[in-house]
Amino acid sequence: MKRYVLHLLVLSHVFSVPSLKRVCINQLETSFLSPENVVDILQLARLCDAPRLSLICTRMIIGDFKSITQTEGWRVMRQANPCLEQELLESLVEEDTKRQERARRLEENKVYLQLHEAMEALIHICRDGCRTIGPRDQTLKSSQAVCRFPACKGIELLLRHFSACKMRVPGGCANCKRIWQLLELHSRMCSAPETCHVPLCRHFKDKMQHLSRKEEAKWNLLVSKVLESKATTSTISERRNFSSLKTQCYVLGSQVTSIMH
Repeated sequence: MKRYVLHLLVLSHVFSVPSLKRVCINQLETSFLSPENVVDILQLARLCDAPRLSLICTRMIIGDFKSITQTEGWRVMRQANPCLEQELLESLVEEDTKRQERARRLEENKVYLQLHEAMEALIHICRDGCRTIGPRDQTLKSSQAVCRFPACKGIELLLRHFSACKMRVPGGCANCKRIWQLLELHSRMCSAPETCHVPLCRHFKDKMQHLSRKEEAKWNLLVSKVLESKATTSTISERRNFSSLKTQCYVLGSQVTSIMH
């Protein structure tokens, strides 16, 4: 088998001996493929109607494309079968596109998870109080347990800036604009605005009625993505640690802006 497996594959295909053909294909898949022969075996698999072996060869070529293109088999294939070369190049481009799309979706999901954490921290601060900030009727203890909301520090810093900034109007201050957008996002996710402790929740609920359809669709899409991310938070074992309060503040506040645009 080791010596004549390629010959036996051809014969089993030509003379329709499926049991022998399966043995040959299995031998090639498990112990015969290498960067030096994978191009030759791919062409043989196509001629012998072995789609699974063909797929395995194609994946191997795409996974180790740089070294395989330096082999003698590749050079011969380019001259004898340029259509196959073009097909493999297209497969490489398609796989790279899929890889980039997966990376983009993972990064996008991280953004939605961060926004969801920001919403949780915002409610926590406005309802319960945390560290040195909270509701006016909240008496904060001098020593507190470590907060379980990862985004709490960033939200606390944004709220403190927002309360003291003299350019609080939207568009006047970049940090204030971020907290306005986070507050608006919360209002769209809040189901009890009448009893909500988050500032301006009722205001933004009323503002929704005057938005254009395009703006409304953007916000609805963002809300749905953030709510969907809630189901995946339990699978994350480690929360992200931001390198500094400035970075954390910027990340949490600017994501709404980047998504909405």
